[in-house]
Amino acid sequence: MPINSFVDYPMSWRPDKNALKRPIYQSLASLLEQEITNGFLAPGTKLPPQRELADFLDVNLTTITRAYKICETKGYIYAITGSGTFVSPNAARSVTISKDKTAVNCIDLGFVASFEQSNSHVALAAKKVMEKSYLEELLNYNDPTGILHHKMAGLSWINAFGIQSETEHIAIVSGAQNALAITLLALFEPGNRIAVDVFTYSNFIEISKMYRIQLVPVLGDEHGMLPSELDAQCRLLDIQGIFLMPSCSNPTTVVMSVERKKELADVIRDRHLILIEDDIHAFLTAGSFDDYMIPMFKLLPDQTVYICSTSKSLCSGLRVAYIVFGENFKKRIEKAIFNINVKTSSLDAEIITELILSGRAKEIVEEKKKLAQAANRIFSTYFPQAPSNGHPLSFYRWLPISSHGSAVQIESSLQSQGLRVFHSDRFLSGASVPNKFLRVALASTKSLEELETGLEILQKNISPFQCE
Repeated sequence: MPINSFVDYPMSWRPDKNALKRPIYQSLASLLEQEITNGFLAPGTKLPPQRELADFLDVNLTTITRAYKICETKGYIYAITGSGTFVSPNAARSVTISKDKTAVNCIDLGFVASFEQSNSHVALAAKKVMEKSYLEELLNYNDPTGILHHKMAGLSWINAFGIQSETEHIAIVSGAQNALAITLLALFEPGNRIAVDVFTYSNFIEISKMYRIQLVPVLGDEHGMLPSELDAQCRLLDIQGIFLMPSCSNPTTVVMSVERKKELADVIRDRHLILIEDDIHAFLTAGSFDDYMIPMFKLLPDQTVYICSTSKSLCSGLRVAYIVFGENFKKRIEKAIFNINVKTSSLDAEIITELILSGRAKEIVEEKKKLAQAANRIFSTYFPQAPSNGHPLSFYRWLPISSHGSAVQIESSLQSQGLRVFHSDRFLSGASVPNKFLRVALASTKSLEELETGLEILQKNISPFQCE
């Protein structure tokens, strides 16, 4: 089709052909990226079909395909088979959640902390560690995957969650986020695809962008990701991995049933997927749910990388997590640990080990469970209509709201009233969906009284986007 036939033809994006340089596909990809990041192409915009854009620019179809592929790998756009290509919902902004973005005098119900009131117990353990005769041995480069007695304590800790392994198949890393980065670097390549829940952990979305990993959203229900939907996506696309948080999904609080785990395990096994199991909330679920004692790792030990951080259960600031893997992943994961971390602080790991071996860790968990129970009770007082089918001890709640206003508008409006919460669009792994939510953190305030104040502000200011 001649270029001039497009003069009056409606197109969502009309790139300037004169601005393109060779190689054309790279230049076109850069131009599309700029248009998205500068806000000229809004999230959800449907881009011109590849053949139509090729005709408009008078270039080969392959040129458009390669340009779109570059932007898709970077997370700027996504494709839906049979529907077209769209601008990603969070393409123009970072959705990384960090504590340092909290405004002064703002009650933080956005960042999920860990009921830091229990840190006095950790401080006592730290003082005890400082008096140990082998303190200096904790301050060197030795044992990059963890000192033996630290690993043994870690195995003892995760044994309560149904994980049995050996010291050569466990490593100590610097928190769950670090474990995710290590796993992606070790086992995946740029352009690989990982299946995730429609709403998934926002920091995993961001780190996947950095590694050029494409996320494939898979529909779920109140029991977790639907196996039939996962299998359907695997038939349509070449998917290499899957990321799940079975013990309490972030942000939805969904707890995966044992039957759902088994059904998903069958698909994962048949499709030869690598499972990343983030079990950071296992301490809340094991012992509280009868069927939790079958973690996904137990069903798929040769295909699973199991991650269990102590940041929520014991202490967020020490950044200690355990990563468990089979022999087939060992060399690649250890290489990634050496190159990303060099090693995780043995001093931090010793404090966590001291808490585990002394029995103080269990006391801290029980204290946090009681605080979580109280916080959830307070939340339900202010929002009795909110769903209660998620984890009853979750450190956050998933609050349905009407769709009035954009995510940025809603978050900004609440922040102007002295409250930070996060809109569900931050957690979207793909296309926008009609249902909207707020993720409300319950474990970040200095006290339950401050939490109650924050929830009162939320209740009073939620009228423009009232709970459904």
